[in-house]
Amino acid sequence: MKKISPSLTLLALAINAFAIGSTEFISVGLMPMIVNTFNISLSQAGLTVSLYALGVTVGAPLLTILTGTWNRKTLMVSIMGLFILGNLLSAFAPTFLLLLVGRVLASLAHGIFMSISTVIAADVVRPEKRASAIALMFTGLTVATVIGVPLGTFIGQHSNWHMSFVFIVVIGLIGLIATSILVPKGLPIPGKINLSGLARIFTNKSILMSLFITAFGYGGTFPAYTYLTPILEGTFRFSASTVVIILVAYGVMVAIGNSLGGHLANKNILPALQKMFAALALSLLFLFISASLASQPLGLIATLLLGLFAFMNVPGLQLYVVQLAEKFTPKDITLVSAFNIAAFNVGITLGSFVGGQISKGSSVVFTPLGGIIIILLAMFLIRLAQKDQASKL
Repeated sequence: MKKISPSLTLLALAINAFAIGSTEFISVGLMPMIVNTFNISLSQAGLTVSLYALGVTVGAPLLTILTGTWNRKTLMVSIMGLFILGNLLSAFAPTFLLLLVGRVLASLAHGIFMSISTVIAADVVRPEKRASAIALMFTGLTVATVIGVPLGTFIGQHSNWHMSFVFIVVIGLIGLIATSILVPKGLPIPGKINLSGLARIFTNKSILMSLFITAFGYGGTFPAYTYLTPILEGTFRFSASTVVIILVAYGVMVAIGNSLGGHLANKNILPALQKMFAALALSLLFLFISASLASQPLGLIATLLLGLFAFMNVPGLQLYVVQLAEKFTPKDITLVSAFNIAAFNVGITLGSFVGGQISKGSSVVFTPLGGIIIILLAMFLIRLAQKDQASKL
């Protein structure tokens, strides 16, 4: 059988990431509709984001451990089957509880997919291109932000939110087909994962600190992003149809930022991440000022700037932890990657929870401030990591 090129394998990973990215953040655009359907509060609707992230947090390392001996292609097909099942349940959920159950099932597929696909993407290219390869795989997520989430929101607005999840199921089926065709059968199998690796990982100061940097640095976006649609509609008074267009533009900026972040992180990762986090904190401050003034022009600019910097850090954060694993715990690279995917989603859980508490206690206008505080914690940890590196030279 003809060998499948690495480019096609990366394409398959990106298609699956597009499906997963579309469902991860689809409830951000649907939140007002979910609130009305189930007669719940905005903070309760935010559970569709935070519980999804929690499911990824638990599922990434746990399922990575349990499936270490599985053929990678068989595992990928199974992952997309679970993903489709979870979204089918969400699509036809008669109660909010069943909607949450469907979200959790889909999140379990998300966690293990991202942990495995990141390692594959890094392995199939030359070392100096690894951050760019990871960024290419994550392009599926950014394209989902550009197309999947706004289109899902549009479908929900013009029919109902149930049909938005049917749309996600269709994307999942396409991802399943892409996996069957473009993912080779002979990918390396890590084998049974030695649980002693857990001790090696969590007693290593550098790796442990990197996981906290991921959680805080990535999570700082989500106090505001989780409630972006209510901010755009309720604070800036954009119409629902205009919000869809803004979400598309936001997604375009995310795609640009993700690509730039991949190139910037190929060398000197920590200084690059520090600058990305500083820019993200400033964009959140601008969003808060714009929301306080309730200025539509400023709000539009602030939203686009947030999109540019929100996920720029992702390739660098993932490559950094893989590099540390290669250096300190080379037997546990897949498991370390899984824990970093979990850390991303600890950040989402933390950020969306903080945003929910702020919106519940005062107003969504103040959610960007919660994000700034979380990002400052990440910047402090990067500074500590840089000092630790310098001391070892």
